[in-house]
Amino acid sequence: MPQDMDFALPAATEISPALEDARRHNLDWVRRTGLTADDRSLAWYVSWDMPRLAALGFPHARGPALDLLADAMGFFFVFDDQLDGPLGRDPAGTARVCQALIDIAHGAPPPPGADPCTTAFADIRARGTDGAHPAWTARTAHEWEYYFAAQAHEARGRLRGAPAGLDAYLQVRRGIAGTDLPLSLGERAAGLTVPASAFHSPELRIMRRDAIDVTLMCNDVYSLEKEEARGDMDNLVLVLERARRLTRGQALAAARDEVDRRVRRFQDLAGQVPAVCAQLGLRERERADVAGYVDVMTAWMSGYHAWQTGTRRYRDAPRVVPPSGPGHLGQVLHTGAARPPRPGPRSFPAR
Repeated sequence: MPQDMDFALPAATEISPALEDARRHNLDWVRRTGLTADDRSLAWYVSWDMPRLAALGFPHARGPALDLLADAMGFFFVFDDQLDGPLGRDPAGTARVCQALIDIAHGAPPPPGADPCTTAFADIRARGTDGAHPAWTARTAHEWEYYFAAQAHEARGRLRGAPAGLDAYLQVRRGIAGTDLPLSLGERAAGLTVPASAFHSPELRIMRRDAIDVTLMCNDVYSLEKEEARGDMDNLVLVLERARRLTRGQALAAARDEVDRRVRRFQDLAGQVPAVCAQLGLRERERADVAGYVDVMTAWMSGYHAWQTGTRRYRDAPRVVPPSGPGHLGQVLHTGAARPPRPGPRSFPAR
């Protein structure tokens, strides 16, 4: 069973002490936004324990920051499940629905009578950008755009009926995984301002990409059986199996090798970061923010792994939802919702 496979990741050693508060907030939030349509879908959602993912992945977050992270994690997984059914095999329909969400990411208001998914996302985006630096707001707008736009290409993969090559797979998978966004949200929750010269250094850019790949690749292993039964093609194990003509066992071992290689590179590059900061002439506060950013990426990899190996979302899914059907128990994304107007120019408050 792929769920039995372990990976050589640093152990998650901390968890936010505000977890119980985040659980109470998140339960109220999903009820208020309508992300869970009835008691059965609410119970299935609660069993995933999205606040625990936030508390493990961002152990230093507290209060509204942890609440936002828990809500964002919940949105990601509920939204992903909405595309398991017919919509997820309709690239044009998926692109149309996601464009409305992309517009909100860039500043448009949600349309009147918006469905629960749209309402939830608009709330997350508004809370995330409230008081944020314009540079962070602009960057994350494009990260959300990539996340939503990539969904149509996952739908194309389902119609293709065969895994893509590794490069094409990574372009789509990095998008639909949305893992740029937890890192950016964690960066904001930690109150970090990473200087652009450091953020875009080769070392930190490679580390960020490795942190993203590690989480999505481990997830591909644990969700393999569920995704294969539904006809999902953007899964690392299936890609390696086809591209390298491997057996299932060999493909699983190759997937673990891909993860191990990225973890080792991340750790090697982390050791080079202080020298990078010195060469860039960063001040003490800037160096502390860069070190904090490395901590955010490290904790996310470890925390996500600790959560996904314990959550009932993967372990109990065969008993709760049909293996070949949608992973959700309620339709909370409406394909016929009106599109909001395109956003015009925005002004941002001074930081």
